[in-house]
Amino acid sequence: MSAKSVQLRDNEDQVNSLPKLASYRRIVVKIGSALLVDRVTGLKRDWLESLGTDVAMLSASGVEMMIVSSGAIALGRTVLGLPKGALRLEESQAAAAAGQIELAKAYAEVLSHHKLRAGQILLTLADTEERRRYLNARATVGTLLRLKAVPVINENDTVATTEIRYGDNDRLAARVATMMGADLLILLSDIDGLYTAPPHQNPHAQFLPVVDVITPDVEAMAGAAASEYSRGGMKTKLDAGKIANAAGTAMIIASGTRLNPLAAIDRGERSTMFKASLTPVNAWKTWISGNLEPSGRLVIDEGALVALKSGKSLLAAGVREVAGQFTRGDTVAVFGPDGREAARGLVAYDAADAVKIAGRKTNEIGTILGYDARSAMIHRDDLVVRAAKRAATAKE
Repeated sequence: MSAKSVQLRDNEDQVNSLPKLASYRRIVVKIGSALLVDRVTGLKRDWLESLGTDVAMLSASGVEMMIVSSGAIALGRTVLGLPKGALRLEESQAAAAAGQIELAKAYAEVLSHHKLRAGQILLTLADTEERRRYLNARATVGTLLRLKAVPVINENDTVATTEIRYGDNDRLAARVATMMGADLLILLSDIDGLYTAPPHQNPHAQFLPVVDVITPDVEAMAGAAASEYSRGGMKTKLDAGKIANAAGTAMIIASGTRLNPLAAIDRGERSTMFKASLTPVNAWKTWISGNLEPSGRLVIDEGALVALKSGKSLLAAGVREVAGQFTRGDTVAVFGPDGREAARGLVAYDAADAVKIAGRKTNEIGTILGYDARSAMIHRDDLVVRAAKRAATAKE
């Protein structure tokens, strides 16, 4: 038997052995705009009703369900009769204001057919990036779940601007999934999973049914968004996967273009499963690693990189470059000498002081800064190191 035949059989075995959705405790489902809204007719009611049936079936089996739904702007521009093409910020926010009412009403009606209540949650970037607001958002969503309601979550597009937004609901969904301790995140969009290259550009691209770890090689497979209504493409979905997987949340990318898309996943129709880390970080480090907008960046040398991977703190001596305007306690990204992000953590110094002590020995820091300082640039308790392992296997 050839090596290729063995590999294909192994991959099929992996797919066949994946658990059914009802076996999960808590699931977040992200809905893309193009699935919900037609540019001419507006809301795709039949599709939404089929999704409601899927959600009700899983809820009846004991799964706690959360929905992160795009579509407010797309629906609002139809409701308000706005033209095709790019919208000005104020037009987008007006569309979101009108569309969000229609979207929430539709979800409430569809879920009520199955005797389920919907609870609307609108988040801005600060609601997950600022610790106090993060905890408050988590408490609110948790209370809705305890009351057997289905939280329907979206970015608050009526007030968010380019500088203070998630940028796409894939990453928002990942942030919600990790915030709520979900064990599965499902991204429904207009593509059925990950390929070795964008399939519309490369007819020889191979489909990947299972991804063990999202490595730089896997990220290189990502393409651009395929729809005018989509903010994110495959790259943002892989960003979401990194956030989710590190916290112990598995992720599935599947096509939502068919009716009853969740039931289709259970039937074994094509999708890609991204496995959760076998060593997920704790709740504190989940918040750090999922921070979407680091305030700065540190570039470290090879010795420091080895130390981080062995579980040690980041010392100033190993820092070669400091960039960004950050203050003590902010999240910064840490890059290795190869230019790849190696870790994220809460920095112990303001940017100005970090510049002064970069590359210096610990016993020199007090003299340089003029005060007794911490020995670590980032303490290991406030540091999350990125995994780097083999990644994916092709089914065909």
